Amino acid sequence: MLVATSVPSSSAARLLLPDAALMVSIVTLFLALLMGDGPGKFFRDSDTGWHIRTGESILAGNPMPRSDPYSFTKHGQPWFAWEWGSDVLMAMVHNRQGLPGVALLFAAAAALVTWLWFRVHWAVGGDFFLACAMAAPMLMAAQLHWLARPHMFSWILALEAVWLLERRSHWLWFFVLGAAWANLHASFFFLPLLALTYAAGNAVAVALWESPARWPGSLWLALSALLGTFVNPYGWELHRHVLAYLGNGALLSRIAEFQSFNFHAEGAGFIAAAMVLVMAGAVLAWGNRRPEHALLCLGLAVLSLRSARAIPIAALLGLPLANAALTAALGRMELRPRLRLALDRFLAYSARVRALDTQAGGWIWAPAALALAFVVLHAPALAAKAAFPEDQFPVAASAAVAQLPPGARLLAPDKFGGYLIYRFNGARQVFFDGRSDFYGVEFMKTYIDLIEARPGWRDKAAEFGFTHALLPNRYTLVDGLEAWGWKRVYRDGTATLLAR
Repeated sequence: MLVATSVPSSSAARLLLPDAALMVSIVTLFLALLMGDGPGKFFRDSDTGWHIRTGESILAGNPMPRSDPYSFTKHGQPWFAWEWGSDVLMAMVHNRQGLPGVALLFAAAAALVTWLWFRVHWAVGGDFFLACAMAAPMLMAAQLHWLARPHMFSWILALEAVWLLERRSHWLWFFVLGAAWANLHASFFFLPLLALTYAAGNAVAVALWESPARWPGSLWLALSALLGTFVNPYGWELHRHVLAYLGNGALLSRIAEFQSFNFHAEGAGFIAAAMVLVMAGAVLAWGNRRPEHALLCLGLAVLSLRSARAIPIAALLGLPLANAALTAALGRMELRPRLRLALDRFLAYSARVRALDTQAGGWIWAPAALALAFVVLHAPALAAKAAFPEDQFPVAASAAVAQLPPGARLLAPDKFGGYLIYRFNGARQVFFDGRSDFYGVEFMKTYIDLIEARPGWRDKAAEFGFTHALLPNRYTLVDGLEAWGWKRVYRDGTATLLAR
């Protein structure tokens, strides 16, 4: 295989020739919009609904939310809209382009994540071809949580943080990053932890190998990041609330996305490969005297085994570090002379291709790709898919729900709650939705007993004073309510509406 020894150096050529990061980012953009269920994949979680409505309330000039406006079970009780910045951004797009615009926003976020992911590979000294080979498992892991929810913005910030740590950037960047993160997503505590991991790793390297002492600078970055997180509407109360939530094991054990991933699922082979690479990266990074990389890879691997929610971030941050560790290990591996020569030629060839890649840019293709995606997404067939899936949410049944009295107390699962908030703009209050941090563990225990028709469920239903129930057809509670004398009002292929 032959490659050119240079690329045109004119500004016009740099504008037109995309580098690998941009090309894979554009592929990611269209994969996110066209693969599988198309843009509908971003609306598999109904929390999108209350995020949008909360953002619209803030844009309308209402005070920053401090109490619950959406439920009849905990109405008016203290509530933190801890991702209000993301809510506002989603609402701004929704007000102009509806759900297709929201889908494009998060598809563009997925593309930006891919672009930054490649940049981290280059920052840590990763091999060009290994980075390209790792793109497939990275995308398979990330698409698990391609959802129109604020966590995708935190992926962008996490990759930017590692890139800044590798460059040992100024503390002010970490203060700004911490402030932005605290207003976009509740995982803001991860930023100072990243800086502390680098500080701990460098301290170990100093103690074992007399490496240059950079850990004081990393500690200062961690402190700057932490101080930045206090720039939020709730101040320190947000930190107290988030730590209490994450420390509540009884609550997290009842939330699906905090459970372990099912490695028997379809496509799990790529995800397993990603996790193996991250774990291998931890071992190899230690051998390369990069304990900060080893600690980060090990921590991410442990988190990903405990919680499916951590798998995307483990792939996004761990694979570039694994690439750097593997590249360094291949460079010093003792082999038979012929194998050593072949490997050296491969690594040198990859380095030359990477050198050519640095001369490319192709920035003109980024806005062009977004414009094309906008046009494609507004084609009638695809625009219709940019919505909450009718086979998962009571889209059709909502017309029957709209006919209920305003004061109806509707028993519906948390999966339906966010959609109902969106569909009725918060006017029809819900029993439960995806804000598990707000409802708490005791409420969730009661909810599970009720929704699964466990012994005593009738007493709980009477206690809440439900007048109607909107349930997925497969729920045994549907039969239980009908046996209790409730009447069927409406039924379609997704949901059943019952009246007491």
